[in-house]
Order: sequence, then C-alpha cells, then structure tokens
Amino acid sequence: MTNLRTPTGQPPSTFTIGGDLPVHRLGYGAMQITGEGIWGPPADHDGALAVLRRAVELGVDFIDTADSYGPTVSEELIAEALHPYPENLVIGTKAGLTRTGPGQWHVLGYPEYLKQQCELSLRRLNVERIDLYQLHRVDARVPLADQLGALVDLQQQGKIRHIGLSEVTVSQLRAALEVTPIATVQNLYNVGNRASEPLLDVCASAGIGFIPWFPVQTGELAATGGPLDELSRSTGHTPAQLALAWLLQRSPVVLPIPGTKSVAHLEENCSAAAVTLDGSAIAVLDALVDAGTDPESTGTSR
Repeated sequence: MTNLRTPTGQPPSTFTIGGDLPVHRLGYGAMQITGEGIWGPPADHDGALAVLRRAVELGVDFIDTADSYGPTVSEELIAEALHPYPENLVIGTKAGLTRTGPGQWHVLGYPEYLKQQCELSLRRLNVERIDLYQLHRVDARVPLADQLGALVDLQQQGKIRHIGLSEVTVSQLRAALEVTPIATVQNLYNVGNRASEPLLDVCASAGIGFIPWFPVQTGELAATGGPLDELSRSTGHTPAQLALAWLLQRSPVVLPIPGTKSVAHLEENCSAAAVTLDGSAIAVLDALVDAGTDPESTGTSR
C-alpha cells in the first residue's frame, strides 16, 4: 500500500475541507444518538444532547449526520443541542437513503428527492447553508451526473457549500470529478477492513478528505489475548484509541468520525487525537486486516 503518513512526528491535527473549512481531524458521527436500529428517538434524550455538547466542549468542530438517521432525529438533536452554532462548527449531512423501518435502508437518488431532502435538512438544522452535503449512496437507476447535478444546483443556489460522496468506488469518484469538485468521500474503512484502501490513495493524491465510517471496528481483534488487547496493555491506550490513532497517522486527509451515545466513550475517543504511535505499534496495527462483519448486514449504515 502507498505510505501516506507524515514522515516524522505527530500527523497534522487539522484538515481543510474543500479548501476553506478547517476542522480538527477527529470529528463526531451522530448516527448512534438515535433509537435502536437507527430508528426513532434515543432512549436517553438528555444524554444524547449531553454527548453533542460535550463533543464541542472537547474541541470537536466537525459533526457528521444524515437525513436518514432516525430518520430526521439526528439532525433535530444537533440543532436542539447546539444551535446557535459555534462559529467554527462544520456540520455535514447526507441524502440518498430512505427508511421504511428499524435497520431498513433503501437507496433513492432521484434529483427531485435529493433537492427536497436538502430543503428539509436546512429546516431541521436551522441553517441557511449546509457546509458539506453528501450523496449517501449512488443510485444505480439514475445517472450519476443527474444525481450530482441536483447537488450542483443546490450549491449554485447557495444552499450547500461543498459536495461529498459516500460509499463509492474509485471509478465513481473519477466520474464524479468530471461533473463537479468533490470535497470529501465517506467509505467504510478501519484497522480491520481495508477494502477502500485504493480509494484512500486517490483521495490523498487529490487532497480530498476521506471520512472513514465505522472507524472503531475492533471486535475479535480486541478480545482477551488478541493483538489489540496485547498492544493496549503495552501502550496504555484502549483498543478504540489505538484504532483511531492508527487512522489519524494513516494519512493527513483521513477524518475519523467515531460515534457514541456515552460521554465517557466520547472522551476516550477524543483522547486518541493526542496518541502518537511508534513504528512497532504501527507495524502491529498495519498487520491487522480482517474484514469482519459488514455493519449494513446488522442493520446499521453510515
């Protein structure tokens, strides 16, 4: 694989989305603050608000969400917890997946639908312009140029600032770049699942932000006696912190967005930004390639 890490020392702590939105590279993913199956309101409404507010207190200035999380619930909670927003807070949301029940996700990329969903997200988030608007999935029934064309129209109308993609291939990204600049790409990628490695290489070369969803996939790797468990004991860092630190040192364009319903886990995750892995630790983590379970098969979808 291409070595994209910074040559020495701690990797850069910030990345500039689209060339004009600087953010700390460790953000927060707001999918898990909804109900079971990413459906309906959270069991602990006040707890969800507390997590969002604590994230901002800890310096998180990039929050990722989607209209389908809940649906609508995640965006509504973000506005309730944080509006009026801090001046430097960047909120990215997505459209292109519709819901019919807990754990059920359906691709829908008709231009009229995408435009409608943007209008609704603007209302729920209580903003005049969305910083980062991402096509949640490419709909095979609709030409990619038409799906992106809807987002370009919204951008020209001043309703979105930058355009992103989610779960795409290298060829789809290249086709998209022929239509419009792409600020970010969001794909499944973590210490145990490297299927999107070629896409990360392309993003790094082009200066496109790469948002790995499901960034803390440790599972059996962190089981007692497993490689992450042993490394955790020797370094003093939790498996989650090791997984996030590995992503941050993997490439300066990587923007992990770990999500959690717990303030304690949020604080643990945010501490990963200060973790520097030495060469031996990186070698152990580089060797962990286990595709594991596809989160979509268990009812979750970034």
